Amino acid sequence: MIPKIKFGTDGWRGIIADDFTFANVRYCAQSVAEYLRDKGLATRGMVVGYDTRFASERFAAAVAEVFAGNDIKTHLCPQATPTPIVSYGVTHEKAAGAVIITASHNPGQWNGFKIKSPDGSSAPTQVEAEIESRLPQIIAQDNIKRLDLEEGLSKGLIHYLDMAPDYLDHIAHLVDIQSLRRSGLKIAVDSMFGAGSGLFKKVLGGGSTEIIEINGERNPIFPGIQPEPIARHLNKLCATIRDNGASIGLATDGDADRIGVVDEKGQPLTPLQIFALLALYLFEVRGERGPIVKTVTTTRMLDKLGKIYNVPVYETKVGFKYVAPIMMAENALIGGEESSGFGFRGHIPERDGILAGLYLLDLMNKLKKSPSQLIEHLYGKVGPHHYNRVDLEFPPDDREKIIGRIAGKTPPEISGAKVIKVNTADGFHLSLADGSWLLVRFSGTEPILRIYAEASSLERANSMIAEGKKLLGV
Repeated sequence: MIPKIKFGTDGWRGIIADDFTFANVRYCAQSVAEYLRDKGLATRGMVVGYDTRFASERFAAAVAEVFAGNDIKTHLCPQATPTPIVSYGVTHEKAAGAVIITASHNPGQWNGFKIKSPDGSSAPTQVEAEIESRLPQIIAQDNIKRLDLEEGLSKGLIHYLDMAPDYLDHIAHLVDIQSLRRSGLKIAVDSMFGAGSGLFKKVLGGGSTEIIEINGERNPIFPGIQPEPIARHLNKLCATIRDNGASIGLATDGDADRIGVVDEKGQPLTPLQIFALLALYLFEVRGERGPIVKTVTTTRMLDKLGKIYNVPVYETKVGFKYVAPIMMAENALIGGEESSGFGFRGHIPERDGILAGLYLLDLMNKLKKSPSQLIEHLYGKVGPHHYNRVDLEFPPDDREKIIGRIAGKTPPEISGAKVIKVNTADGFHLSLADGSWLLVRFSGTEPILRIYAEASSLERANSMIAEGKKLLGV
């Protein structure tokens, strides 16, 4: 039986030793190699990185061996490396792109195959579709060109390259690192056993600022957590803040392209609050102007900030591969997702949890406000906005049945507010007359149904989610 490899919102992901096997990873690498050859990009070489998941370094070596077998020079990371550093490495080395072995925020039994473009952004849908379309023939013929790692190294087709120094030098030009080192902030960091381990300490160490890091070792099981920096996975970080009197808590996901934030009271911020604070920082503290690019799952606070600072706001489908092209085309100042992934002008058109965390620290330092005070400052401009999201697992065979329960059956109101607009570009997004919204959509990487809501109070947001569940019959 020919294995089915399906690319989703950001690459291909699978269960380790089930469908995510060395054979399937090599098939994907061969398809990428043939795509590069046919597009005339193979001579630029490729970057290969990986995270801290089980056997990620061996899967990455397998990719490098296939590239070498296809005469594609490969820069291979010598250790687990955050995705934003790999993405920046692509641009710094002027490579044709990258393959990163990571399943990002998924549970520990998963791994993944992310593809990056020459500009460091996630490969566009059409590129992934072409790579995926080549797989059946490659698998059927079992035609893998492969050069052993040691032979590839000896021939110069593979070489190890630590891309962190160039990346760290670059971000030092984007944010005042020396001021942050002198700020005296006490920062709790949860690296979630991922590739971002030790980075904030490395960047901010050597001054009066104190870094307290938890979950900084490699543990592919991710004990007690899923490496996704959202509230329900941040209990240990919240406790660390309260126990140590920390000024703020920062959490990075498995490959450090997303950021989670906990305030000085041990209360997590929502991704929508984080996005709005980052936009406010760029506008108010740095005095910059430029468009905002947001996905359909993000906050109306950005629309209000757009009006206040007279900048356009663009909305797109979920996935940074949809955000990045608009960022580049419109020279956008910031782009982001509800999944806590944010990209910035002057950097790479891709998510970067490390730089996002540094920008938030700079916001605190420049305005001399705690995270909770920053939220009050934000709400003073745009009004209170509260958000929640519920993730529901479902049998994959039930997908069409669930869609049938909502498609074409738009309710006239949700939780007492009239439905004034329906957007089906990515799921079912219902805009309500009071400014709140409800969204139902399927994850592009997992068999999960997500229900999102934003309203003027958390109670109302939760009530809307409850109505969404009833609507779907789940």
